[in-house]
Amino acid sequence: MVEEDIGLAAEARTYRAFLSYSHADEHFARKLHRWLESYRIPARLVGTETALGTVPPRLTPIFRDRAELPAATSLDREVRLALSQSEALLVLCSPAARASRWVGAEIALFRSLHPNRPIIAALVEGEPEHSFPDALLEADAEGVVHEPIAADFRGDADGPRLARLKIVAGLSGVALDQIIQRDAQRQLRRVIAITLLTVLLTLSMALMLVFALRAQMEAQRQRQQAEGLIEFMLTDLRQKLEGVGRLDVLQTVNQRALGYYADQPDLKDLPAASLDRRARILHAMGEDDHKRGDVAGALAKFNEAHRVTGALLDADPEDPERVFAHAQSEYWLGYVDFIRYRYAAALPRFEAYRDLARRLVQLRPGNREYWRELGYAQGNICSLAVAHGADVAHDAGHDVAHQGPQAGLGECRRALETMQKVDSMKPGDAGVREDIANRHGWLADALRAEGRDREALEQRGAQAAIVQELLREDPKNVSYLVDWMLVRYSTSELLRALGEGTRAEAMRREALSDVDRLIASDPENNDWRVWRRKFGGRPN
Repeated sequence: MVEEDIGLAAEARTYRAFLSYSHADEHFARKLHRWLESYRIPARLVGTETALGTVPPRLTPIFRDRAELPAATSLDREVRLALSQSEALLVLCSPAARASRWVGAEIALFRSLHPNRPIIAALVEGEPEHSFPDALLEADAEGVVHEPIAADFRGDADGPRLARLKIVAGLSGVALDQIIQRDAQRQLRRVIAITLLTVLLTLSMALMLVFALRAQMEAQRQRQQAEGLIEFMLTDLRQKLEGVGRLDVLQTVNQRALGYYADQPDLKDLPAASLDRRARILHAMGEDDHKRGDVAGALAKFNEAHRVTGALLDADPEDPERVFAHAQSEYWLGYVDFIRYRYAAALPRFEAYRDLARRLVQLRPGNREYWRELGYAQGNICSLAVAHGADVAHDAGHDVAHQGPQAGLGECRRALETMQKVDSMKPGDAGVREDIANRHGWLADALRAEGRDREALEQRGAQAAIVQELLREDPKNVSYLVDWMLVRYSTSELLRALGEGTRAEAMRREALSDVDRLIASDPENNDWRVWRRKFGGRPN
């Protein structure tokens, strides 16, 4: 470009500043360029008149050469034109800039074109004497050395923030203290605004949290209500339905209860108490399936319950409730094998059940229900020994497989003694009295296995006395009616063995009538049909 063109372009003053730097400092130049063009002059300063003219809202545009200059002896046309159109020159000073011939050339050309326009030296690295290009400190045509406006970015000098504000002051013509003051006020307003926004966001989040907590509490309340209803269905309602022999209603109740858990999004998210309750539902449904003769269905439910209660116990082996829950799973799996005459398979289940029951009374020695559970567990070993003989009887972890019927008899006596201990802890409980009656019955079977029929008859008499007393208190209780039916049939067998055939036959017929009435009240109960076949003949 000819000098006339440069002079004409100079009148346009297109750029707020020309950024001169060594390409070794390009990264710093790019960041500073972006900050300067995005910086907003404080609103109260915009429009004021200074020696450099009217203060603009922004210091834009600022020219930054993005390409290496070609290997030539002079500045290219674009750079020369930009220098001619710039209101100020901003030089990034560093040892690399001092060594750059092009930085020096840009300074010299700007001075020649605009001798009265500001030149700002931004020290980014090194000491001034090693970083300022020589052209910055050269005298002009009149021999005057113009000291450049200096902004020192080094950490031990102005630092980045003050250095940038010095550049803003130099480019806008506003006094530095005004820039600092107004910028500080703006920063304060910004901090206040951000603080208020943060407070509002915090309040909003707090409100959202309150709503979420309320929703969670409501969901928890509804779950507690639902699970409270399920607990009622598993306990009081189930006992009442069992008492009247309504197996069909029990099935519906259990399915509704299990359906509640099936509707939950993820069972893993349920608390341990809910999982334990679900396992108890599976136990109840498995028991009902078994009573209907659906062994496969019962096993599926018992196995699933065993998996859940086992995982819960592994997570907290010292929690009595989890020990109790898993004990039930062991019992039911053993019971299915026992009722199918798979005694060898039933034994380890019953022993595991007994071990868990012992653990319960160790953890809570004053808990009556845990002692009762131990009585049940001992009774199972007794029943197994009586049913299969001494070859499967174990006592306190010692193999007594070859001790004869006496091994089963000992376990039966221990079960009776444990139940009597339970009764002594809180006398008068009808359920415990029924348990004691059953233990007398199994002890009678163990005595009979040894050929001690007279002693067995005494135990049957003790059993009958308790059951009769219970029936007087609750004559419609199906469980008591079943007990009465069984004690009469078992007594008839003993009487027959003792030579009292007439009494034996009369008692057997009474037992047959009892079981026929039970079958009529609940035809789906397979257990009663099994007893009917055992007593002789088919149900009416």
